[in-house]
Amino acid sequence: MNREAQIKLQSFLDGELSEAENREVSAWLARDQEAATLLVELRNTRGALAGVESEVRLPETQEFYWSKIKREIEHLGSASTPAPTDSPFHRLRRFLIPAGAVAVLLIAGFLTFTELNTGHGTRAPQLVAKLADASAITYRDQTTGTTLVWFSYPAEKQIAADNAADVGSNGK
Repeated sequence: MNREAQIKLQSFLDGELSEAENREVSAWLARDQEAATLLVELRNTRGALAGVESEVRLPETQEFYWSKIKREIEHLGSASTPAPTDSPFHRLRRFLIPAGAVAVLLIAGFLTFTELNTGHGTRAPQLVAKLADASAITYRDQTTGTTLVWFSYPAEKQIAADNAADVGSNGK
């Protein structure tokens, strides 16, 4: 069944057809079982929805009601559009904000580029003290790639003190 036939059945159910069309649809329903089944379904659907929807009565005419809505939309539309300002300050601000953003991006890019190209060569030498051996100090110079380690053991101090004591006792 095509769409036009379905609409014709709905119009028949709603009572929107002329007398001649009503007789024609009634004859069609008598010979077409599919159309009769669809009409029963439409009646059942209408009955099921009858208690759900309530009719809303407006205090004024429909035209007046919709014209009030239209006026409110037009009023809100005109109130929300700010008046254009074209003072020199606003023109300068429209230029400076994007220019400032571009300048910040260029500076960040330049600093990143120079850091990547120069590598670690511009960094100051580092002094690292390892806690595993508190008497060893490591000096790392990135510019020359040199690492120096100084060991200072308490045993050396003891030997130096003993040597000083021996020299002192032999000299008497």
